[in-house]
Amino acid sequence: MDLDDRTDALLVIDLQPDFMPGGALAVEEGDRIAAPLGALARRFSTVVATQDFHPRGHVSFASTHGRRPFETVPLYGAEQTLWPDHCLAGAPGAALHPALPDDSVALILRKGTRRDVDSYSAFRENLGPDGARATTGLGAWLKARGIRRVFVAGLARDFCVKHSALDAAAEGFETFVLDDLTRAVDARHRAADDRAFAAAGVELLDSAALIARSARETSEARS
Repeated sequence: MDLDDRTDALLVIDLQPDFMPGGALAVEEGDRIAAPLGALARRFSTVVATQDFHPRGHVSFASTHGRRPFETVPLYGAEQTLWPDHCLAGAPGAALHPALPDDSVALILRKGTRRDVDSYSAFRENLGPDGARATTGLGAWLKARGIRRVFVAGLARDFCVKHSALDAAAEGFETFVLDDLTRAVDARHRAADDRAFAAAGVELLDSAALIARSARETSEARS
């Protein structure tokens, strides 16, 4: 698979300190994907980085409901997982990880910025009070740049990576999850998530194999 600068985009999901070990909502080994993901970003002309960026009292925070983290509550006809307070707008834990080169990022998309709506996906918010999932506009932005394939990596595999990949496929993009450059909140979700990916036509790839194959095909094309 040869990477194409004109039609491929890398979507880096929530590579932020609060999702790293020691952070407010730590994902085990989340820090281990930062450097390789930063290096991979330099191979793409179009890189989008999402950034959880919540106001205080956000609807997804357990503290807002007087509940414990990881409990669930009904919200707008769906089930909302409650999280520890995390990625507060402007706080150090919400910053993008320094391993992600700023000069490689074409767009920073902040999500979860509305107090009353959560947002896992880079493409659409979760269900809102009107029963709809509002678009972030990312799909239109990518299409306007001629993007046809989207490669998704980051944190966490079983929430924001999964929902972003599924929505990317629903938007009509050929979609790949770079599986070695993700980590999950709960690995027990893996089998169910893999079935969801397969049903949506989302393919799982290894980044090292992608890079090696792309480099080989580029070399063969030049010879």
